[in-house]
Amino acid sequence: MTSPILPGATVGVLGSGQLGRMFAVAARRMGYRVHVYSPDTDSPTGQLADREITASYQDLDAVADFARTVQVVTFEFENVPLETVQAVDGVVPVRPSGQLLHTTQNRLREKTFLRDNGFPVTPFCELESPRNFDQLDDQWFPAVIKTAAWGYDGKGQLMVRQRDDFQQWPADACGNLIVERLVDFQMELSVIGARGVDGQIVCYEPFENIHRHHILDFTLSPARVPPQVATEAKQIMRDLLASLDVVGVLCVEFFWDRNGSLLINELAPRPHNSGHLTVDAHVTCQFEQQVRAVCGLPLGSTRQHRPAAMANLLGDVWSHGTPNWPGVCGFDEVKLHLYGKSQPNPRRKMGHLTVMADSVDAALSIITQARQVLV
Repeated sequence: MTSPILPGATVGVLGSGQLGRMFAVAARRMGYRVHVYSPDTDSPTGQLADREITASYQDLDAVADFARTVQVVTFEFENVPLETVQAVDGVVPVRPSGQLLHTTQNRLREKTFLRDNGFPVTPFCELESPRNFDQLDDQWFPAVIKTAAWGYDGKGQLMVRQRDDFQQWPADACGNLIVERLVDFQMELSVIGARGVDGQIVCYEPFENIHRHHILDFTLSPARVPPQVATEAKQIMRDLLASLDVVGVLCVEFFWDRNGSLLINELAPRPHNSGHLTVDAHVTCQFEQQVRAVCGLPLGSTRQHRPAAMANLLGDVWSHGTPNWPGVCGFDEVKLHLYGKSQPNPRRKMGHLTVMADSVDAALSIITQARQVLV
């Protein structure tokens, strides 16, 4: 069995956004050093890392030099080029693996893997080009059209209820597309799980997600679903962690449809926005699980202290100037998390709030009031 990478060692992170920042907090709390590699400077992760390397992902010599300064590497978002991961993997272990990254960074590869391995997914098909919209049979309407690669937070996708809606697709867009039949769902859920080097698996209870403009707005934990739905969602997660040979953290986004069935929407081979509340509400947060998994340590408890809610803070909160931070901090059970981003662009994730309460409904009420005082 592989020897664990013990505290005092240096962990490398590819990517430098807020997920890497919270990973760095967890890693440093446990006694690890953190080096981050990305094209950006003064990044959310770099502000807290021991060392920030600013270089292109395509500079494979620089990537290899970075790898030689650490004992293991993980990533904080999917859009790291596979060649970059392979350059690291020639020097030190990458966890999760480059093969998992290759599968999940392309929606067609991901959905095909899920379907071919018996996991529940929405019916889908491929379009080689936007020019082929007219080849779609009527059975596909209404649908969601997505770019196969490089999409996130609603980018690179379009709701299509009738053929005329295709005209909204950007004329200069290129690349192959995936067409997914629209799901009539009653709730969007996510499950986050972790798998260690030794195959140990832990899962959090499902989270209930509320989106606005295709961006996560609120997360509630635990999700307000029947026990059998929660059990099924966690079993799917366990099966996926094993099937994909994950070493690290995985998030599965689900639709719970009107017929009571669970359908997988997307996978994320990393911590996830919906799991941010685990930092405050659970014994072991998703970022500490990532540290433990990639370093070969036993995984932690996923027990939740109390019902909780999270609200995202987008750049829109700054639309009238500096937000009312004293006002939100006046809510004695609300926790404020900001990501160190200097430019609050509309719809850009700048931070989040979390709160624990006696019930999920109470937590949602408090967090809604708290966010309203910011503007």
